[in-house]
Amino acid sequence: MASTDTGVDIKKDGSPAAEEPQDPHDLTGLEAGLDALDSVQTGRTPLRETLIRKVLPPVTAVALVLVVWQLLVWAKVAPDYKLPSPSDVWGEVRDAWLQGTLLGYIWTSVSRGLLGFLMALAVGTPLGLLVARVRFVRAAIGPILSGLQSLPSVAWVPPAVIWLGLNDSMMYAVILLGAVPSIANGLVAGNDQIPPLFLRAGRTMGATGLRGAWHIVMPGALPGYLAGLKQGWAFSWRSLMAAEIIASSPDLGVGLGQLLENGRNNSSMAQVFLAIFLILLVGIAIDLLIFSPLERRVLRSRGLLVTR
Repeated sequence: MASTDTGVDIKKDGSPAAEEPQDPHDLTGLEAGLDALDSVQTGRTPLRETLIRKVLPPVTAVALVLVVWQLLVWAKVAPDYKLPSPSDVWGEVRDAWLQGTLLGYIWTSVSRGLLGFLMALAVGTPLGLLVARVRFVRAAIGPILSGLQSLPSVAWVPPAVIWLGLNDSMMYAVILLGAVPSIANGLVAGNDQIPPLFLRAGRTMGATGLRGAWHIVMPGALPGYLAGLKQGWAFSWRSLMAAEIIASSPDLGVGLGQLLENGRNNSSMAQVFLAIFLILLVGIAIDLLIFSPLERRVLRSRGLLVTR
């Protein structure tokens, strides 16, 4: 039996030799390995495992903070009017609840924040697409968006008060100026991460203009866009708190920022701690209820999140 340059064995009579049969067990093992790599467990996680992995760590962290806080109070590291005890802050929570004002504080700020964020989303998304896809627009206003993103939101409160007065329009203007640059820049960053082959394939298939933006650009830029949305919400919330702290009026109602300022004016650190706690709680709740599920869904759809 001879062998040609191509590596094919030939018998003496000139006919090609039959290939040696492969072990079927090897192919079966290869297929099983590939299936294991591609498989994602879709079964429901047991309740006990969920409690241990997701609920127990933050509860433990909060408990440790409360213990350290109480130890500092007992150690008299600061006077009571500077460092209230956890029980004093809880008393403020109970009093606000019994007076029926606790949910009002939260709703006043949350409703403004969510509405302002939706307005920023409606403005920032088309602006981001325009900057991402038109070179002249990117060269003209791209640096301005980056500069606005780094500008502290509190800087917009005085001019907004002068232009619009002490009303909800002033609040929404501050939120827009704080959140729109982050949303637009997130979409631009996501667009820059799309492989050029996808864009060329979309144009070849007729996905141009608005159709290309909807079917090619937005799905491809989704991870960066989602990161911009999370940052945009953070800027919205911080901008709103700055506006509520600085601008106060009976017509605006009492939100969490105004509650914080009232605590300072009343020299009540317990009320100040209550306002800080509620502001932090709302921020964590929005992230856990809205952005974290969206992020997990996007990562899972792209094979980047595997449940173990």
